[in-house]
Amino acid sequence: MDRIFSNRMALVIGGSGGIGKAVAKALANEGAQIYIHGGHSKDRLERTLREVQQIQTAQGLPLEQQHHQTLLLPITGVDSVKIVLETVPKVDILVYAFGPFLRKDLSQMTAEDWNMLTTMNLALPGALVSSYLEPMLRQNWGRILLFGGTNTDTIRGFTSTTAYSAAKTGLGVLAKSVARIGGAANVTCNVLCPGMTDTEYLDEAARRYAKGKAPGGTLLHCEEIAETALAILKNPHQNGTMVPIDRGLVI
Repeated sequence: MDRIFSNRMALVIGGSGGIGKAVAKALANEGAQIYIHGGHSKDRLERTLREVQQIQTAQGLPLEQQHHQTLLLPITGVDSVKIVLETVPKVDILVYAFGPFLRKDLSQMTAEDWNMLTTMNLALPGALVSSYLEPMLRQNWGRILLFGGTNTDTIRGFTSTTAYSAAKTGLGVLAKSVARIGGAANVTCNVLCPGMTDTEYLDEAARRYAKGKAPGGTLLHCEEIAETALAILKNPHQNGTMVPIDRGLVI
């Protein structure tokens, strides 16, 4: 049985774990073939691949008819874009679920901190969007989902995450620009801004901090984020939006 994303190829940057993995599995459940990117762990990447394959095998799609692939690539800067594009030259769906985080007082931020955070969280997804946009426009179909940070769905002030939050907020300009260019060609781009989310990347100290900030002391689950992500990707009318999913959290 055809599903909404049958025969669509999705590239999920940061898809081997956490929120990215949950989104990759949700897309596979809707028929997409997934190119799963992971930065460091081959074991984690291959485990995610097996889970994605199992989803479609259970739906009756034989393994030999599945075309999921993996890309193990530590993302170190915009030079990584060239490798991604050489490996995956065309996609129907782009999900960018990656971006280093740094908590540091604004007065202590170095030029290197600013360069790293803005490159990884804004310039790199921007370069990928620029590269994949034209083929999407030509085929009259494309879906782009970028992940912002907590409370970065609008312009706010931040005392200890200024560079990270500025870059993530800037994704809104990117999304609205794609919407303006691609709306008539059925190409959408949106930004999802999760609140405090429980992932395998949190150590106990980080988990305690997140629970202390989260409304009700309850963290979001990756699968809850993925449900919202899937709803956005399915909706051809939602374009250029920044969507918080944070239970009303204000940092």
